[in-house]
Amino acid sequence: MKKINNLCKNQEEMKSDIAAIKKKTIESFNSRLGEAEEQISELEDREAKHTQTELQLEKKIKRQEESLRERWDNMKRNNIQIIGVPEQQEEEQGLENLLEEIISENIPAMGKKKVRQAQRVTNKVNLKRPTPRHIIITMATVQDKERNFKAAREKQKVTYKGSPIRLSNDFSTETHQARKEWTEIYKVMQSKGLNPRILYPARLSFKIEGEIRSFTGKKKKAKEVYHHQASNARNAKLTGVKRRNKKAKKENRHKK
Repeated sequence: MKKINNLCKNQEEMKSDIAAIKKKTIESFNSRLGEAEEQISELEDREAKHTQTELQLEKKIKRQEESLRERWDNMKRNNIQIIGVPEQQEEEQGLENLLEEIISENIPAMGKKKVRQAQRVTNKVNLKRPTPRHIIITMATVQDKERNFKAAREKQKVTYKGSPIRLSNDFSTETHQARKEWTEIYKVMQSKGLNPRILYPARLSFKIEGEIRSFTGKKKKAKEVYHHQASNARNAKLTGVKRRNKKAKKENRHKK
């Protein structure tokens, strides 16, 4: 009997020890878990702060890039880029005389005195390049440049010795690239008579159903609007045809 009592006592002590060990283990685990959660929370806060700092830095860099692009474009705002004049023409007659020939052939109103500077870009000829280097001319004022562009648009086709050449704005590389991305949809809209325009720096503007729409870097949205409006125009045209046919049939029945 005494042995049984001792066994029971030992069993109770073991249970008590096990419970104490469990409690201590759970408390230790909870403590470590709490510390881990705090560390994770701190890491998340640091990551969020780091991400926010990165976003702020990216915005700052973007603003600086845009500011630099605008300054560079502003420096070039009096320039006209002439594209397609064959190389070595100026070696025979000089760049000034070549420009006079282009002006007299296309835009007599430009006048030699309104040109500040003229040069090929780049300075060296690249024999591997299939197209001639562009000619950059700097006008005295922006107004002079715009008048020349207007005269060129009215003439529609600018030539040099009968061969077609092209006048273009002299923008920074970044602005040129941004405007170039509109080329595909611009050509489609132009073929449909929508009179599209690419406004500075790279904003597409066009008129459809009497409404002027413009987009900045949203080519997919511009295409959706164009296709939606074009679809509406086709449906309206078909509806009009159906109405006229219905009216004609009704008039024929009355005549009979």
